[in-house]
Amino acid sequence: MFDDLRDLYQEVILDHGRKPRNFRRLEDADRTARGDNPMCGDRLELFLKLGPDGSIADAAFQGRGCAISTASASLMTETVKGKSSAEAHALSDRFRALAMTGTCPDCGADLADEMERLQPLSGVHEFPSRVKCATLAWHTLNTALDSAPGEIKEASSE
Repeated sequence: MFDDLRDLYQEVILDHGRKPRNFRRLEDADRTARGDNPMCGDRLELFLKLGPDGSIADAAFQGRGCAISTASASLMTETVKGKSSAEAHALSDRFRALAMTGTCPDCGADLADEMERLQPLSGVHEFPSRVKCATLAWHTLNTALDSAPGEIKEASSE
């Protein structure tokens, strides 16, 4: 059973890596940030469009990177739509814990569905050099959310 689950997770990562969702430029983005992982060459630009209530109405990205980095950005853009800035930050914190440890002890019922959707990336914790690949998009998300409208900030992968 464990091998079947691992195979399914690998298929999800490969699918999102080969056919990323929301891979486009958002011309009317309210927030934009760039992320770079110089260790492996992953680079992305994230675009967020906020709704009237401040929630994330749309999210998209462009760039190049390994399958894990691209899959993470693809899954992230799908998962954060409709979230408030605070919810997106909380999801980012929980995802980073998942990527670093393979589990998320602080994941309560409030974001359980979202964390289940991100579970295929939990295996990166077994490969410490790949954790930065998986978390790059999430660091970039936090930077974009914390930037001013029209400002383009560079995200740190730390």
